[in-house]
Amino acid sequence: MSTAAPPADWHRLDPRTVLVTALVVAGVVAGAAIPVTLGLTRWSSLPVAVLQVLAGALLVIGVAAGADRVRWHRTRYRIGTERVDLHTGLLLVKRRSLARSRIRTVDLTANLMLRLLGLVTVRIGTGEQGSESTLVLDPVTRAEGERLRLLLLERAATASPGVHREGELAVLDPRWIRYAPVSFVAPMLGGAAAGAVMQVSDWVGAQGQVIEWVGDRFRETPLLWTIIVLVLAALVAGVVGALGLWIEMWWNYRLEREAGGTLRVRRGLFTSRSISVEEARLRGVDLVEPLGVRLLGAARLDAITTGLAKDHEARNADHNTLLPAAPRTRADSVAADVLREPDTPTGAALTPHPRAARGRRLRWSLAAVLAPVLILTLLGALLTPVLLWIALGCAVVAVPMAVALALDAYRALGHALSGRYLVTRSGTVRRSTAALERAGVIGWTVKQSVFQRRAGLLSITATTAAGGGAYTAYDTDASEGLTFAADAVPGLLEPFLERSPKGA
Repeated sequence: MSTAAPPADWHRLDPRTVLVTALVVAGVVAGAAIPVTLGLTRWSSLPVAVLQVLAGALLVIGVAAGADRVRWHRTRYRIGTERVDLHTGLLLVKRRSLARSRIRTVDLTANLMLRLLGLVTVRIGTGEQGSESTLVLDPVTRAEGERLRLLLLERAATASPGVHREGELAVLDPRWIRYAPVSFVAPMLGGAAAGAVMQVSDWVGAQGQVIEWVGDRFRETPLLWTIIVLVLAALVAGVVGALGLWIEMWWNYRLEREAGGTLRVRRGLFTSRSISVEEARLRGVDLVEPLGVRLLGAARLDAITTGLAKDHEARNADHNTLLPAAPRTRADSVAADVLREPDTPTGAALTPHPRAARGRRLRWSLAAVLAPVLILTLLGALLTPVLLWIALGCAVVAVPMAVALALDAYRALGHALSGRYLVTRSGTVRRSTAALERAGVIGWTVKQSVFQRRAGLLSITATTAAGGGAYTAYDTDASEGLTFAADAVPGLLEPFLERSPKGA
């Protein structure tokens, strides 16, 4: 097989990709070797099983390394004056090309193995839906990755109105780690840890022994206390996992504004990430306050922008987060710096919504918790009184919680105009305060159900090509909501408004 270099204007990936693939596959094989070996001992002796696993491991590693060697040899890329080209494939050759004028993101990531070798994975994207809008160069040297990022995101520096703070906007404060245990990740990781213990014990044929061991530990303990202890153990495991995940994701975090108008987020302990956001594509910010984080007076800051990568990997990488959970005052100040505003729109005084909106939330919440209580009551009357006691317990716990959440959701409702931005806020379990640039609104959607019409309410949604695509002011006063939309983007909604002959 020829290893001749590609033409001068074409480049290849770093040849150490073969070594990376071999090491990664070796790690995966090593993790699977023990349960596979134990499984083979049912039909052969231990030495024979070890030799079989070793031979299979060498075969798998060799095949993976050989396939990646072919991929490296058949992959090349070129940065032209107008397009970026990537050619790859052996039997089925893929030739993909992106216009440089449409490129919106050049993100660099490197797991621990790549970092040790001085390599990075470069993701070049247009921000459109689907993998065809993204070119992946995996891997190249870190110097080459930085060169590509600066080259492809190069823009003429233009003056922007407002505050022009350049350089560092935010850096990691280790004290922010205290918000990790109160996130929704902790209980999820706790449940995943319990499930992993059962799954691994099943793989090695010891699930019955694990269950028996747990049963022996709690043989003399009442069932209620047993459940409480096990739940607490899972939560402790979840808290430890959440702390570890936070450290991995946000260590070395830094938010910077580079010359030419690009926001850059760098973060990661073992896997480093570098995410760039063009200010020309920024349409606002979203201040997100999950319930646990909000109770500690904190919030995170997300970008509302067009052109961020939208494929599967990007969605799992928090590409739009500019600031992790931090004190609310800090999040507001970073929002002002990001938007080049002297005062942050996310801190603007909001117009409260009518009391009828509170009644709607109380009815929704009570219906959600009383429906299962009613079902349990009916089943208890037909089958066993035990279900009646369960229904009573659910009602005693869930009804006050539902009322509290409904009232909190009502207090969260609000909307306002703040300079160049319209602001909407809603949510209780996940409260969101979105500041959307008025120039970025491309349309309005007005919804009014029968019940809203009777209460004099409506929900009005600003549609945009950025962020989530829609930002809604829920259950506003009907006339006030329409006035809000008309004032936010003059001339867009007026042709559809019904006015009396006097213009009232």
